Amino acid sequence: METKQLGSTDITISAIGLGGMPMSISGRPDEAQSIEVIHRALDLGVTLIDTADSYCKDESDKHHNERLIAKALKEYQGNTNVTIATKGGLMRPNGDWTRNGSPEHLKETIRTSFEALGGEKPIDIWQYHAPDTKYSIEESLKPAAEAGLIRFVGVSNFSVEQIKRAREVIDIVSVQNQYNPWHRQPEFDGVLEYCDREKLTFLPWSPLGGSRRASKLGDIKAIASMAKTKGVSVYAIVLAWVRAKSPCIVPIPGASKVSSIEDSVKSAQVKLSKEEVQQIDNETAA
Repeated sequence: METKQLGSTDITISAIGLGGMPMSISGRPDEAQSIEVIHRALDLGVTLIDTADSYCKDESDKHHNERLIAKALKEYQGNTNVTIATKGGLMRPNGDWTRNGSPEHLKETIRTSFEALGGEKPIDIWQYHAPDTKYSIEESLKPAAEAGLIRFVGVSNFSVEQIKRAREVIDIVSVQNQYNPWHRQPEFDGVLEYCDREKLTFLPWSPLGGSRRASKLGDIKAIASMAKTKGVSVYAIVLAWVRAKSPCIVPIPGASKVSSIEDSVKSAQVKLSKEEVQQIDNETAA
């Protein structure tokens, strides 16, 4: 597996990560299947797993995905030199998604995430999940700077201006915003360019567009044609397209089946020319 540098740190991570969300939200597979998916990802060289305290069914189930990942790593027989990137700042009342940037809440959820992930070493990467307008970015990030339980910090769903404000409070190594063929905003709002210039790792969430849109990838002619020509899935083509956009990008496609993570890892071997990238650009939303 190709590796990338995490921001400006001395940490290397796999060029393709594993997104844990599908293993913990509504409709999730049983625990044994999820653990099998995580173990297969590790077998294939994946060393970055993305999670969040809110990857769960509802508030009573909070931190489910973090505990699941910790259990899978504990049971794995091979090398577990894995970087876990978690997030805090979203709530799941009745299965909905709401923001909570309260410093008191974030201080508490950072500690609970630390414990859910094993409680033996600092959280590798903790990311503020989404800015809450009820609190300043400076207020919300203060617990991350003071907790003493976090190795590196990132942000998610932030604009360039918000990233700059965050960096005045604490060092930032990663930015996690939505990016896929249907949502190319990071190309045009300056976030991707900023991450590239400032050596911040960009982790595109929902790189395949989510479960509903992913099923329509074959309708994009350029993607379908390239998949057929190269003998890979349309998903592998999209992940290759995302990666081709900038060297700072590390996709984190979600998986709840072994076949899904196997397919995602295959995409690391797919290379697209500038002309092929442009063809996909021409057929996808800006």
